[in-house]
Amino acid sequence: MTADPTLSGNLAGARSYETAVTMTRQALPEHIDELGHVNNAVYLIWAQDAGTVHWRAVATEEMQRDLVWVALRHEIDYRDQVVEGETVEIRTWLGRVSGPRFIRHIDIRKPGAKRFSAKVETDWCLIDAKTRKPRRVGPDILDLFGVTPD
Repeated sequence: MTADPTLSGNLAGARSYETAVTMTRQALPEHIDELGHVNNAVYLIWAQDAGTVHWRAVATEEMQRDLVWVALRHEIDYRDQVVEGETVEIRTWLGRVSGPRFIRHIDIRKPGAKRFSAKVETDWCLIDAKTRKPRRVGPDILDLFGVTPD
């Protein structure tokens, strides 16, 4: 995970861009590719960080020990470049839940920008840490995030 996991916004009830959990990152020299902007893979790291930090902020120590989220699929759209020294806001909110799967949305953009730099949708699967088998996302997890099933 990268620096400063400070979150703002709604830890519970993050169901849209407007109600999202937010964190910030700055484009550092090591994030920049040969084209002079943030490398595509860095956006994915930032997206995973946002989801992980959100989980750790709401889950109990016991849950963090017993449950693990694994990414099954990422879909990323890129629109606006970020260059070294620029700061981005990373917003994350929760989407559809189905069995052990939970969709997480991430919007990465410069503060005040009208369009995103990257938009990510990740399909996460909840896994039992001991058995390594999928575990249904139940009311306990939904309550933590302050959401109800679709």
